[in-house]
Amino acid sequence: MGTLLTDSNKAMCCKYISTILHTLLYVIKRITKKEELTLVSQLEVIGEESTGQVDYAIKTLEELICITEGKLHQVTIGFTQNLVQCESALQVNKKNRKCKSEKAFGKDFDYIYGIVTTASDWYFILFTSDGISTLKEGSEEEKDLCKNMKWIMKVIVGLLKDRLKYVGEEPDRKKARIEEYHLKK
Repeated sequence: MGTLLTDSNKAMCCKYISTILHTLLYVIKRITKKEELTLVSQLEVIGEESTGQVDYAIKTLEELICITEGKLHQVTIGFTQNLVQCESALQVNKKNRKCKSEKAFGKDFDYIYGIVTTASDWYFILFTSDGISTLKEGSEEEKDLCKNMKWIMKVIVGLLKDRLKYVGEEPDRKKARIEEYHLKK
Protein backbone atom coordinates (compact mmCIF):
# COMPACT_ATOMS: atom_id res chain seq x y z
CA MET A 1 0.00 0.00 0.00
CA GLY A 2 2.97 2.35 0.54
CA THR A 3 3.66 3.14 -3.13
CA LEU A 4 -0.04 3.15 -3.92
CA LEU A 5 -0.61 5.83 -1.29
CA THR A 6 2.34 8.02 -2.25
CA ASP A 7 1.42 7.95 -5.94
CA SER A 8 -2.32 8.25 -5.48
CA ASN A 9 -4.76 11.11 -5.44
CA LYS A 10 -6.74 12.67 -2.61
CA ALA A 11 -9.76 10.40 -3.23
CA MET A 12 -7.69 7.21 -2.83
CA CYS A 13 -6.04 8.61 0.29
CA CYS A 14 -9.44 9.48 1.80
CA LYS A 15 -10.80 6.01 1.01
CA TYR A 16 -7.87 4.42 2.84
CA ILE A 17 -8.22 6.75 5.87
CA SER A 18 -11.98 6.16 5.96
CA THR A 19 -11.51 2.39 5.91
CA ILE A 20 -9.06 2.55 8.83
CA LEU A 21 -11.30 4.86 10.88
CA HIS A 22 -14.42 2.74 10.24
CA THR A 23 -12.54 -0.40 11.27
CA LEU A 24 -11.33 1.27 14.45
CA LEU A 25 -14.81 2.53 15.22
CA TYR A 26 -16.10 -1.04 14.95
CA VAL A 27 -13.34 -2.24 17.31
CA ILE A 28 -13.94 0.49 19.90
CA LYS A 29 -17.71 -0.09 19.85
CA ARG A 30 -17.14 -3.77 20.62
CA ILE A 31 -14.68 -2.97 23.43
CA THR A 32 -16.68 -0.19 25.12
CA LYS A 33 -20.23 -1.29 24.22
CA LYS A 34 -20.97 2.35 23.26
CA GLU A 35 -23.14 2.12 20.18
CA GLU A 36 -23.74 5.89 20.04
CA LEU A 37 -20.22 6.43 18.70
CA THR A 38 -20.23 7.57 15.05
CA LEU A 39 -17.81 8.62 12.33
CA VAL A 40 -18.96 11.61 10.29
CA SER A 41 -17.13 12.79 7.21
CA GLN A 42 -17.20 16.42 6.05
CA LEU A 43 -18.88 17.60 9.27
CA GLU A 44 -19.46 21.35 9.50
CA VAL A 45 -18.01 22.61 12.80
CA ILE A 46 -19.08 26.12 13.76
CA GLY A 47 -16.87 27.66 16.44
CA GLU A 48 -16.78 31.20 17.83
CA GLU A 49 -13.80 32.27 15.72
CA SER A 50 -13.79 29.81 12.83
CA THR A 51 -16.17 27.68 10.84
CA GLY A 52 -15.42 24.89 8.42
CA GLN A 53 -15.70 21.28 7.45
CA VAL A 54 -13.53 18.66 9.09
CA ASP A 55 -12.50 15.64 7.04
CA TYR A 56 -13.60 13.19 9.74
CA ALA A 57 -15.13 13.62 13.18
CA ILE A 58 -15.69 10.87 15.72
CA LYS A 59 -18.48 11.78 18.08
CA THR A 60 -20.89 10.50 20.65
CA LEU A 61 -24.42 11.77 21.02
CA GLU A 62 -23.15 14.41 23.45
CA GLU A 63 -19.91 15.66 21.96
CA LEU A 64 -17.08 15.55 19.46
CA ILE A 65 -14.16 13.44 20.72
CA CYS A 66 -11.70 13.26 17.80
CA ILE A 67 -11.09 15.34 14.66
CA THR A 68 -9.07 13.89 11.75
CA GLU A 69 -7.48 15.88 8.92
CA GLY A 70 -6.30 13.99 5.85
CA LYS A 71 -3.60 15.47 3.60
CA LEU A 72 -1.71 14.09 0.63
CA HIS A 73 1.59 15.85 1.29
CA GLN A 74 1.11 19.07 3.25
CA VAL A 75 1.42 17.83 6.83
CA THR A 76 2.30 21.27 8.25
CA ILE A 77 -0.86 22.77 6.77
CA GLY A 78 -2.77 19.75 8.09
CA PHE A 79 -1.49 20.43 11.63
CA THR A 80 -2.55 24.07 11.40
CA GLN A 81 -6.01 23.15 10.12
CA ASN A 82 -6.42 20.42 12.72
CA LEU A 83 -5.51 22.72 15.62
CA VAL A 84 -8.09 25.29 14.48
CA GLN A 85 -10.65 22.50 14.02
CA CYS A 86 -9.95 21.10 17.50
CA GLU A 87 -10.39 24.53 19.04
CA SER A 88 -13.72 24.97 17.25
CA ALA A 89 -14.79 21.46 18.29
CA LEU A 90 -14.15 22.26 21.95
CA GLN A 91 -16.30 25.38 21.57
CA VAL A 92 -19.07 23.28 19.99
CA ASN A 93 -18.82 20.76 22.86
CA LYS A 94 -19.17 23.57 25.43
CA LYS A 95 -22.16 24.97 23.58
CA ASN A 96 -23.86 21.56 23.37
CA ARG A 97 -23.50 20.68 27.04
CA LYS A 98 -26.73 20.61 28.97
CA CYS A 99 -25.12 21.76 32.24
CA LYS A 100 -24.25 25.44 31.73
CA SER A 101 -23.30 25.82 35.41
CA GLU A 102 -19.66 24.99 34.54
CA LYS A 103 -19.31 28.46 33.07
CA ALA A 104 -20.79 30.09 36.13
CA PHE A 105 -18.25 28.43 38.42
CA GLY A 106 -15.29 29.11 36.13
CA LYS A 107 -14.77 25.45 35.17
CA ASP A 108 -14.24 25.03 31.46
CA PHE A 109 -11.40 22.50 31.10
CA ASP A 110 -11.92 19.98 28.33
CA TYR A 111 -9.91 18.12 25.71
CA ILE A 112 -10.21 16.56 22.29
CA TYR A 113 -7.93 14.40 20.17
CA GLY A 114 -6.71 15.47 16.76
CA ILE A 115 -5.24 13.27 14.06
CA VAL A 116 -3.33 14.48 11.01
CA THR A 117 -2.58 11.83 8.41
CA THR A 118 -1.28 11.31 4.90
CA ALA A 119 -2.65 7.73 5.14
CA SER A 120 0.89 6.40 5.44
CA ASP A 121 2.05 8.78 8.21
CA TRP A 122 -0.09 9.41 11.28
CA TYR A 123 0.33 12.19 13.85
CA PHE A 124 -1.68 12.48 17.06
CA ILE A 125 -2.56 15.62 19.01
CA LEU A 126 -4.01 16.09 22.48
CA PHE A 127 -5.72 19.49 22.35
CA THR A 128 -6.82 20.88 25.73
CA SER A 129 -8.24 24.20 26.83
CA ASP A 130 -4.81 24.71 28.49
CA GLY A 131 -2.47 23.68 25.68
CA ILE A 132 -1.37 21.19 23.03
CA SER A 133 0.66 17.97 23.19
CA THR A 134 1.68 15.56 20.46
CA LEU A 135 1.93 11.83 20.84
CA LYS A 136 5.07 10.22 19.48
CA GLU A 137 5.16 7.68 16.66
CA GLY A 138 6.32 4.10 17.26
CA SER A 139 9.91 2.90 17.31
CA GLU A 140 12.32 3.13 14.35
CA GLU A 141 11.84 -0.58 13.58
CA GLU A 142 8.14 0.06 12.97
CA LYS A 143 8.53 2.46 10.03
CA ASP A 144 7.15 -0.13 7.62
CA LEU A 145 3.46 0.69 7.04
CA CYS A 146 2.19 -2.83 7.75
CA LYS A 147 3.91 -2.97 11.14
CA ASN A 148 3.05 0.65 11.83
CA MET A 149 -0.68 0.08 11.23
CA LYS A 150 -0.84 -2.10 14.35
CA TRP A 151 0.65 0.75 16.39
CA ILE A 152 -1.69 3.33 14.75
CA MET A 153 -4.72 1.18 15.52
CA LYS A 154 -3.62 0.69 19.14
CA VAL A 155 -3.12 4.43 19.59
CA ILE A 156 -6.47 5.42 18.07
CA VAL A 157 -8.38 2.75 20.00
CA GLY A 158 -6.62 3.91 23.19
CA LEU A 159 -7.48 7.57 22.50
CA LEU A 160 -11.12 6.78 21.87
CA LYS A 161 -11.39 4.51 24.92
CA ASP A 162 -9.92 7.28 27.07
CA ARG A 163 -12.19 9.96 25.68
CA LEU A 164 -15.35 7.83 25.87
CA LYS A 165 -14.57 6.82 29.44
CA TYR A 166 -14.65 10.43 30.59
CA VAL A 167 -17.47 11.93 28.49
CA GLY A 168 -19.48 14.11 30.84
CA GLU A 169 -16.85 13.99 33.59
CA GLU A 170 -16.36 17.06 35.78
CA PRO A 171 -13.81 19.52 34.32
CA ASP A 172 -11.59 19.42 37.43
CA ARG A 173 -11.19 15.62 37.11
CA LYS A 174 -10.39 15.91 33.40
CA LYS A 175 -7.77 18.54 34.07
CA ALA A 176 -6.15 16.47 36.84
CA ARG A 177 -5.90 13.44 34.54
CA ILE A 178 -4.35 15.48 31.71
CA GLU A 179 -1.88 17.16 34.07
CA GLU A 180 -0.91 13.72 35.35
CA TYR A 181 -0.37 12.62 31.74
CA HIS A 182 1.92 15.61 31.10
CA LEU A 183 3.97 14.86 34.22
CA LYS A 184 4.60 11.29 33.04
CA LYS A 185 6.19 12.57 29.84
